[in-house]
Amino acid sequence: MTLDENILELVRRAVAEDVGSGDVTTESTIPAGHVSRGTITAKAEGVVAGLDVARAVFAECDPGLVFAARGADGDRVTEGTALATIEGGTRGILTGERVALNFLQHLSGIATAAAACTAALEGGRTRVLDTRKTTPGLRALEKYAVKVGGAANHRMGLWDMVLIKDNHIEAAGGIAPAVSAARSSHPDLVVEVEVKSIDEVASAMEAGADRIMLDNMTVEQMRDAIALARSVDSPAEIEISGGITDEKLRAVAELEPDFVSVGALTHSVTAMDISLELEVDR
Repeated sequence: MTLDENILELVRRAVAEDVGSGDVTTESTIPAGHVSRGTITAKAEGVVAGLDVARAVFAECDPGLVFAARGADGDRVTEGTALATIEGGTRGILTGERVALNFLQHLSGIATAAAACTAALEGGRTRVLDTRKTTPGLRALEKYAVKVGGAANHRMGLWDMVLIKDNHIEAAGGIAPAVSAARSSHPDLVVEVEVKSIDEVASAMEAGADRIMLDNMTVEQMRDAIALARSVDSPAEIEISGGITDEKLRAVAELEPDFVSVGALTHSVTAMDISLELEVDR
């Protein structure tokens, strides 16, 4: 992963948030100059993401630390797999431990969830997408982890795609005027319309939407909506969204939409269990 200045600043802020005026425990119990070696180990099966972020955390705490990754982001690992080692000043290792693990556990949890969703749809036409339901300030990292897990990004923000939702439709006076205005303002962008009924699918088709999002529909409603959307020569892409559980994902796969967006990949993911164990030179 390439860490741009925005990510490095995020790392700096995260370390500063944790360290504050100083790591009083480490500074009072570990003498300056004390050296050791730490090993970061997976405590559960999953997909790794965030090794370079962890490296940056330790570098922020002590530039003299030597961080050596044992693999790469995207690796599927089992319990007991060594992910990286850190050698050098013990103070820096202990001070950076929690923040480094926070990033690594969270991003690996996202990558693991994305990999599971992608595997559930393997062999079909449907691609798994994330959403904008990300942790404020962490979007770039979380969407990176989604891609590491084999899923795809929907849109990074409000600037790179038009997504006309129910409140836009209400305020604009309907689907047709909303799509027309978006096309006029941003002819180079994909225009997607969120719909909640078969009638709205028909309206989005007539308005010329590039993609139609079926939001919180039943399986039966989705089946009918997809059949209608694909009844024309140049159909819009179909995305399914809203309350996508493991059970619903399997049902959705049988309908073969183009995309299914899963907010849970980022907004309610379970962190992967990862630890750091210290070996002290005596």
